[in-house]
Amino acid sequence: MLRVGIAGFGFMGRMHYRCFKALEGVEVAAVCDADPRAFGEAGAARGNIAGAEGEVDLRNVAIHADLGEMLAREALDAVSITVPTHLHAECSISALASGVHVLCEKPMALNLADGRRMIEAARRAGKLLQIGHCTRFWPEYAWAKEAIERGTYGRVIAATFQRLAATAARKAGSWFTDESRSGGMPLDLHIHDTDFVQYLFGMPQGVSSFGAEAPGGGLVHIATRYEYADTLVVAEGGWAMMPPFGFQMRFHIALERATLDFDYQRDPKLRLATVEGESLAPRCAGGDGYSHEIAHFARRVRGESVPEVITAEEALNSLRIVAAERESARRGRSVRLDEFSKERDDEV
Repeated sequence: MLRVGIAGFGFMGRMHYRCFKALEGVEVAAVCDADPRAFGEAGAARGNIAGAEGEVDLRNVAIHADLGEMLAREALDAVSITVPTHLHAECSISALASGVHVLCEKPMALNLADGRRMIEAARRAGKLLQIGHCTRFWPEYAWAKEAIERGTYGRVIAATFQRLAATAARKAGSWFTDESRSGGMPLDLHIHDTDFVQYLFGMPQGVSSFGAEAPGGGLVHIATRYEYADTLVVAEGGWAMMPPFGFQMRFHIALERATLDFDYQRDPKLRLATVEGESLAPRCAGGDGYSHEIAHFARRVRGESVPEVITAEEALNSLRIVAAERESARRGRSVRLDEFSKERDDEV
């Protein structure tokens, strides 16, 4: 039996709880949160994606006030780190040092230096550090990745990605809208698509970004062109929408002999238009990216042979790309990725 603990029991902690509870041979043995109210809430949806709503049964789960207490008192194999972003590095390093495997939510950390510290802690401990870039596991995104790698429809000519939310209005005054704690919109929201762009195409040579700031400061909307030799790749992210807007994530991928079109709010979500004139709804795996990434993590902890979907080094590179995007938007010009060397690891 794989014994798992969850550090942080807000929206994402409850999502991890749901996903782990659905797996055979896995026990959620303990949870911790500094706010005792987190355990008694009804769990109304607070994130962009459904799946963490409703009451949770914690009768057979040990409840702790902090991570150190949970690690000291419980015999755990792995821990999910679902605390606010500014705590990711210290909590992950502490858990790894205690001898458990770690699944840390995205973004990896607020800056490159902390990300490197996390990787080094995992190396010293000889334990797995997986970062929760769930978009790589999202069924429709995973189908697109496989179709591109198979080459059935030729090379990618152009790809656009979009992710829009009302976070600035819905979570005003919370840690999400405090850039010192969340990294702001680029690290909390837009990095999903930045990371998937890296997953599809590798590291870009550079980025050209344009941003819009809120009245109080901080980027709330960004549009980026990722510089590749023979493919146009653009991603747009923003959380300045008004609450009735809801949430949208989309992509359009133009290949030589087909077009892939995804819209989270549509049914069917994924469509394939081919050069032969067909319009198809590809059959994707069920579930969502959270359930697939957590099942993948559990299999890796057990030592099973599974495809390498995400590495900690790739998660660090996604931080590096977002840092370049911020800098490009600030300077109003293209920024090369090689400008973000180890000497700049203290920057977001």
